[in-house]
Order: sequence, then structure tokens, then C-alpha cells
Amino acid sequence: MRKRTLLLAATLTTGLLTVALPGTATAAPSGLAGDFNGDGYRDVAIGADSAKVGSVSGAGAVVVLYGSSTGVSAAKKTVITQNSTGVPGTAEEGDRFGNSLAAGDLNADGYADLVVGAQYEGVGTFDGVGAATVIWGSKSGLTGGSALPSPAGLNEWGGYSSGVATGDFDGDGKTDVTVTGQSRTGLYKGPFARTGKPVSLTDVYEVGSTYEVIAGDLDADGAAERVYPYTVSSDHGGVINYLSHDPGNESHPESDYIGTELTEADGHQGVVGDINGDGYGDLVLGDHEDPRSDKKTGHKGGQISVWYGSATGPDPEQTPTVIHQDSTGVPGAGEAEDLFGAALSVGDINGDKYADVAVGAPGEDNGTAKSSGSVTILFGSATGLKGSGAKSYTQNTAGVPGSNESYDAFGQSVRLVDINKNGKADLVAGAGGENNYGAVTVLRGSASGLTTTSAKYLSARDVSLKGDASFGWVIAQ
Repeated sequence: MRKRTLLLAATLTTGLLTVALPGTATAAPSGLAGDFNGDGYRDVAIGADSAKVGSVSGAGAVVVLYGSSTGVSAAKKTVITQNSTGVPGTAEEGDRFGNSLAAGDLNADGYADLVVGAQYEGVGTFDGVGAATVIWGSKSGLTGGSALPSPAGLNEWGGYSSGVATGDFDGDGKTDVTVTGQSRTGLYKGPFARTGKPVSLTDVYEVGSTYEVIAGDLDADGAAERVYPYTVSSDHGGVINYLSHDPGNESHPESDYIGTELTEADGHQGVVGDINGDGYGDLVLGDHEDPRSDKKTGHKGGQISVWYGSATGPDPEQTPTVIHQDSTGVPGAGEAEDLFGAALSVGDINGDKYADVAVGAPGEDNGTAKSSGSVTILFGSATGLKGSGAKSYTQNTAGVPGSNESYDAFGQSVRLVDINKNGKADLVAGAGGENNYGAVTVLRGSASGLTTTSAKYLSARDVSLKGDASFGWVIAQ
């Protein structure tokens, strides 16, 4: 695996009701979040931001694997680049198209669309500042695209669109988008025209300079909260301040959103899901960095924490659930640079109605295989996330395809999603360094947890990607 900055986008989208199409006898699209072709099966979008496009290195690509009753396969896929028909822009060296991904129905037609970040795309006279593109869902899957407008004030730092997320942030029933990176965070209000034009675009400055964004409804009011983790010299563990929709609030009358800081929380990545089944989204944060002289918090090898939602959002005074590899019941041990918590996803693996958590530790050493990586599954319950019953998987686990090799970075990305529509979330785990070009592994969910029966492995070459692709570096949530 090449040495590179860890940039992970954690996103959450909301499902929509089935949309009836007047004047046609064909089946209506499912309206499911992540179902790009509307056939009722959720699909998986995987970034390969180092992929070679033609002779152009590092231009980037996105691979979409379409769900079915038998899961996913290389035979039913779409590969999207900036040279694809209808996609704006041109594949250029170092654009990093596919560096960040988020799914959501932006134009309210019942088909999920995909927001794709190109971390170093040139915009106007500025080189390498970053941009975001919408690829539109349809009966035939993702096809064509439109560029999202860039916020004011972009400069030549690069990195805008390193974090993207979708959600209904103002509770009007329409999917909105937030794009972040550099010192700019754009808030795009939906619905979107097919040109990519939103109802409005607002620059949000108060969240600090960040390359991450987390989204989900923490108080069950129908409007998703947004979290933009960032670090300051006084808090290298990460400042966690979530924004809630609150039009006309007295303390900030100029804004429809109000911030709440979780002063004791730390993390750099995160996801939202209902871990304890109380109807409120819970914020799961990953703090993958080891404690050090300028970062006193955290745990050796990394840790995660769960901040439980309520009618007023997560209470900053609560005692969160903290889990690491030295927690009771959790396999393994906390070791320096494991990066436990560098990737997170939530989903109900066993169908018990409690969201479970997949935790990637791409820096985990397995025997002599340095940074070969692992994924740990933690189960939700009425009392919250628990360490008991946790399971850990590597590429040497019986039934898992492949083998542990140094710098594979298995667990670099994780996604829990019900691909085959059996009511149980499957695990898609990325190994961005596998064979120097990347791969993903799919394990099915079952009533007893993940099973290696019918496990699948797809490398960058299996899905027609060329070059040092970094396939599996990021997966759309």
C-alpha cells in the first residue's frame, strides 16, 4: 500500500417512498437509498481514485456493483470516469475522481444518484482545488452527470470535495448535499435540476477547516444533523460540533442551523445509526490515532465511541460507550498504528432490528504481514453497542478469500448494506493496497452474523481498472 493521507468520507442517506410514474406500465423505481437502477436491490459504489484512464495516471474512477438476489458480481457493473459519456470534465492526471462518494435521490425521481468528489480537479483558473459531480440514477443504472457549482473563495490548496454527504438537512422532504474540504464547506439545498443546479448554495464557515463530514438524524425530527470533525492545536483528538436545523433561533438569527459541541468527544470519522433501537440515530466516532505528546486522549491502536441520540440530540454530558481492541470480548489487542476506527459503517447484520457496527483497522499487523488489516463487527443491543460476541475478520480467516499480505490494508473502507434483499446487511470491505491496485471482499449477513458462505472477492483487475487504482479506498455509504 502506498503511503498517503487517510481521507475517508462517512455518509448517510435516507430512503424515500416508492414513486409512481404516471402514464407508464413499467414498475416504479424502488426509492431505496443506494438503489441506482430502481430494481429494489441496493447497489454498491466503490472509489478507485488512483485508477489510470486510458494513458492518464491518477485520473480516478468509480465502480458501481449492482445488487441482486445473488449479491454482486463483476458481470453486472458500471465503471464511471470523467471520460464516460455525459460526465462533465476530462480525465486528467491527478484529478482523483472518486476520492469521496455519497448516494441520495437528488432530483426526487425515485432513483438514487451518486455524488462523486474529485479531490484535485481544476476549476476555472484554479488548478487542483477539487470539485463534485452528480451521476444520475435511472432504470439502466448510473449514467450521465452534472457538475455541482463551486462555493466562493476556492484557492489553490486543493482538497475541496474530500468529504461529501447527503441527507434532508432542513426537514422539507428533499435530499440536500454537503461538500467539504480546504476551509470551505458548501451546503446545497435540494431538489436539484438535472443541470446540477440546487435550490440554493450556502458557504458554511463556522465549522473550521475539515476534510470529513458525517450526516444523520440524531433527534428523530426528520432533519439530519451534520458533523464536520476538525482538529485545532489545543485538541488534536478532533473537535466534534454537530449542526441542527433550527430556523429563527435567537442565538444565531442569521442562520437556520445551530451548533452543539460534544466537548468530551474525539474522532476523525463517523457514521450515524440506531444502535439501541430507541428510534434516535446514534453518532459513532472513530478515533484511530494513537495517544501522543500533543494528543493525550484515545487508546493505543485506536478506539471508537458511541454518543446516543435523543429527542434533543446527543447529550454532551452523557458517558459514551467506548470500545477498542482491549475491551472485554473484542478480539485482538491494541497495538501502535493499528488504526482501529479508521473506517466505520452501520447496518443490521443479523436482522434483530439493532444497528451493528463494522470497524476497519487497516494498519493491523497479522503475524509478519504488516498493515494487512482487519475488520471487527460489534453488535447493537437495547443497552447499546457491546463488546461481547464481537467477531474479527482478516484475509486469513477461514472462508474469507485471499491471504494476509503486508500493506493490503484490508478494512481501509467498510460498508454494511443489504445487497440481496434478505433483510440482513452484508459487509463490503475494501483493501486499497491489495496487490498494489486494490480489491473488495463481500461477506453475507445472516441471523447468526456474517457468514463466509458465498463470500466474494473482486480486485481492480476483475472490474477492468488499470494502474495503481486504489480500488476499495472508499465506499459510498
